[in-house]
This record gives sequence, structure tokens and C-alpha cells, in this order.
Amino acid sequence: MTQLPLASLETAVCELARQVAVFQRQELAVFERSSIEHKGVHDLVSYVDRESEKQLVAGLQQLLPEAGFITEEGTVAQEDKALHWIIDPLDGTTNFTHGLPFFSISVALAAGDELLVGVVYESNRGECFSAHQGGGARLNGKTIRVSDVPELDQALLATGFPYYAFDRIENYLDVLRYFMQHTQGMRRLGSAALDLAYVACGRFEGYFEYNLNSYDVAAGALLVAEAGGRVTDFKGGNTYLFGREILAANARVHAEMLAQVSRI
Repeated sequence: MTQLPLASLETAVCELARQVAVFQRQELAVFERSSIEHKGVHDLVSYVDRESEKQLVAGLQQLLPEAGFITEEGTVAQEDKALHWIIDPLDGTTNFTHGLPFFSISVALAAGDELLVGVVYESNRGECFSAHQGGGARLNGKTIRVSDVPELDQALLATGFPYYAFDRIENYLDVLRYFMQHTQGMRRLGSAALDLAYVACGRFEGYFEYNLNSYDVAAGALLVAEAGGRVTDFKGGNTYLFGREILAANARVHAEMLAQVSRI
């Protein structure tokens, strides 16, 4: 795997995401909520998600024909291959369908659970967060690092509200209450990929959420790790890619956050 041209792949994925973002912005201007579909309770999808995924899959197949795919919208069948592109074509669909201009494209390349390349593209501001294994993390080509805020009471945190599987909600609300009282603030922006990207560049000190899929977190998790942060599950382990829960923070506040989110 180390012989893959990871830096070149990172650059090429950034350009592909930029092209798909143009399509998304065009559709945002004319999108009608009557075209919303429901995959499940509170789980929305639109033709923009599906068309974005088709464009991404077509471009990524040309970049690396030997790789398979894990995708949110099932544009291509998942195959048992050594390499997989992990794609969320429109992370923040609910924001998009309500006309809120905060959503992103998330693309990662992985070998099993080993993350190799990650790109999160903020479609409206044109911010491309990118990284490859061992190469650091960048925002529009400039190196980024997690913040150096040393303590939780100086931290700004992000989370996501669960919209199904509410069996853990009481513990989650207890933890949320603690963070409200012991940080500089909590934010819920609606795109897990961007929450992680914002941790990577120091806008947030930390982020946690559960009921997630690999395509929600893959690219962002690599960004945080390559920017000097720490990424774990809620027990401090490394199952965050497929384990449906993630805690990402700068290394200085991660332990304080983990002490709380381990109760969820």
C-alpha cells in the first residue's frame, strides 16, 4: 500500500470534489423540497445526493481502477477488494434540502480500516480539507494543525444530535449538559465530515457523535490524525471507522472529553 501515489491521489480527489461541488451549488439554487425522498425515519436523500455520488464514483474509478467502494447511496455494489473508496457525496443532506448552505463532500481511501487519503470539501466556501497518510493535513494546500487549547473550559466543542436509535439518549443528554456547563460552547452544524475538518484546523477543540457510518467519518478522521489530534471511539479504542461512534479532539482535551463520553 505504501507504493500508492498518495499525495497525487489527494490532489486529484480535491479537484474531483471541487467539480462536484459546482454541481451541488447550482442545484441548491433551484432545489425544491417536493423532491425529497425518505430512506428511513428522519433520513433524507435527494437526486443531488445520488447524482453527486455517480460523478464521484466515475472519477474515482478512473483514478484507481483496482479499488472498490463503500458509498452511502449504493451507486456501485460493494466488492471485497483490498482498497476501498469510502464516500459520502453530500454530508449534510438535511441542511441542503432546507436551503442551509452548510454541507460537504467526503471521500476517503482505505485499506481495510487503515485510512490512506482523506478529502472533505466544503461545497459553498470552496474549502478543501485534505490529507494523506504520513503527509500531514492541509486546507486549500496550506498546512493545518489542531488547536493547542489545553483545557476543556477553554474549548469549543461540536456534536451531532441523534435522529434515530434513541436508546442512549438519556446518557447523551447528561454528557451534553456537562459540556454545556464546562466549555466555552457547543455547536451542532449538521455535517460530521465538516465537524471533523474543523477540529483538524483548530476551529473546534473536539467533536463526538454516535449512530454514524464509515462514510460519515473516514475522511475527517484522517484529517484530525494527520493534523496532530487524537481519534478514538467512546472507550478510547480504535473502532471509530466502523464502530458507529467517534471522539476526535486535540490531544490536550481528548482525555477530559473521553472521561465524559465514555458514559454514553
